[in-house]
Amino acid sequence: MDKTIVNLLKKIEKNGYKAYIVGGFVRDKLLGIESSDVDICTNALPKDIIKIFKLDKVTKDNYGCVNIKTKKYNIDITTFRKESEYENHIPKSTEYVMDLKTDLKRRDFTCNSLIMDYNEYIIDYYNGVKDINDKIIKCIGSVKNKLTEDPLRILRAIRLSIVYDFEIDDEIKKFIFDNRKLIDSISFYRKKEELDKIFSCSNKLKGLKLIKELNLCTTFGLEYDKVIYCKDVLGIYAQIKFSEKYSLTKSEKDIITKVRDILNSGTISNISLYKYGLYINSIAGEILNIDYLKISKMYKTLPIKSRKDIKISLESIVKLNDNCYNGVNEIYSKLESSILSGKLKNKNRDIVKFIRK
Repeated sequence: MDKTIVNLLKKIEKNGYKAYIVGGFVRDKLLGIESSDVDICTNALPKDIIKIFKLDKVTKDNYGCVNIKTKKYNIDITTFRKESEYENHIPKSTEYVMDLKTDLKRRDFTCNSLIMDYNEYIIDYYNGVKDINDKIIKCIGSVKNKLTEDPLRILRAIRLSIVYDFEIDDEIKKFIFDNRKLIDSISFYRKKEELDKIFSCSNKLKGLKLIKELNLCTTFGLEYDKVIYCKDVLGIYAQIKFSEKYSLTKSEKDIITKVRDILNSGTISNISLYKYGLYINSIAGEILNIDYLKISKMYKTLPIKSRKDIKISLESIVKLNDNCYNGVNEIYSKLESSILSGKLKNKNRDIVKFIRK
């Protein structure tokens, strides 16, 4: 374990408290995955942590969590607690406790319930190690209670299943299928966060299949049939219909529209490379099963990459157009398409003749 984390845990313990790494960092360590997010649970109160580390500027929430950032890690230190009923995905109130097992009981899935001390000794109250080895997502306690009190856990179960290639326990699957309307209470902003994580991983097609299997397309505001694997997240969005309620940026929408335009044409051409550039064409090319090196070579050998490359000045075009600016854009468009298609050489003499005709 990294010395930064070891020293932090030791420092808390030297001050008379218990401290353990909990959750995702431990899960990822068992799976051989490096993580920069570290959650620490402790019986020290937030004010104790602030005092121990002599923190001046503290990021602290209302749930007993103090955040410390280092060059390598984002560390959240949280006091053992138990929670009341949930409302809008958050507990109405929390209560600090001194019992570790009580704190772990409130967590979502067994794979996230493991704790580890600075000697890397793992404490496992809920068979988390077995479930990680078996590659299965199981709830801690009642499936109904866990997923009803916070429906975000439904999305988290799906995402964990996809990212880590785990199966979801049959009881959880059945509950999600029968109670999918619970997801309606989740904002499209949060839904997109989870979809982005799913579409970013190598197992993304399994994710789309699972969403259909659980009958969640309508709930997610998605519609799709065959989706072809693509590394780029926006390449996946370009292949599906999604609700306008998803808050994509103007840039994201623009890229999706351009990729769809190329996909509709069914090929990569000099025209598409000229209009949209190498990046967007490479996304479409992967979906169309066109080799990137071929696309890159096509782009490098384009006779023009912008209007500035055309061997005639704007002033000359206006002069040839009876000193009129009207129709200049149309002339430029014809020049672009003719040069890119190979019908016209990008030479001033040939261009002048072409305009005169």
